[in-house]
Amino acid sequence: MQNEIKYLIQKCKQLLSALFKKQNNKLAYIIVTTIAILSVIGAVNLFVELTENLKTEKLKQLDSDITVFVHQYRTPKLTEYFVFITDVGDIYGYLTIFVLCIIAFQIIFKSWNYVIQLTIVMALALSSNVILKKIINRPRPELEHLVTVETLSYPSGHAMTAMAFYGFLIYLFYRFKINLLLKTLIIVLLTSLIISIGISRVYLGVHFPSDIIGGFIAGFIWVVLCALIFNLIKAFRTDQEV
Repeated sequence: MQNEIKYLIQKCKQLLSALFKKQNNKLAYIIVTTIAILSVIGAVNLFVELTENLKTEKLKQLDSDITVFVHQYRTPKLTEYFVFITDVGDIYGYLTIFVLCIIAFQIIFKSWNYVIQLTIVMALALSSNVILKKIINRPRPELEHLVTVETLSYPSGHAMTAMAFYGFLIYLFYRFKINLLLKTLIIVLLTSLIISIGISRVYLGVHFPSDIIGGFIAGFIWVVLCALIFNLIKAFRTDQEV
């Protein structure tokens, strides 16, 4: 992504030079950043508009069919597993992974940059999820809940934060220059964890499948936006040092 951003910034600089007959590096970064932010805002608005489909009978039936399909596989052992998985996607799970990331990043990179980035992504996902839940105001499924829940249903907070937090970790590990096999194993593990957290919420009866999809989409938007902004900042700093 960083190479694509550099290319876009360079083209923007060339266009500005042609228009104003002089180089303006800062303005190029401001324009590219503004375009990125407006694009994500547009995606969020589209996400909110698409939630109108939650009221359609077709989606209600699809939610019901998928839920019935998942619930038919309920067993004591599987319930125990999914309760554990859903806990991994809760505050204590994130705190554990976060502490491990702090230790690993300090030992390997001796830098707080990635820790700060993870913190920002998580904070944005959590705060925006609260706002979206209040705007959409969808109640929980009227089914047996195998775990305690208190908030509204759409989008799933577990799905959204899992996609944002673990999704951004996937992005970071994809960029890290480490053993290819180890990198692949970590990415597969994190991807499986994201999917499992989503499934667990339907299995435990606390979310509709569409809640999970909505959460994944919203979380993915934050991953893309933050990766874009962080790379823009890095590119700007590199450009200023030249």
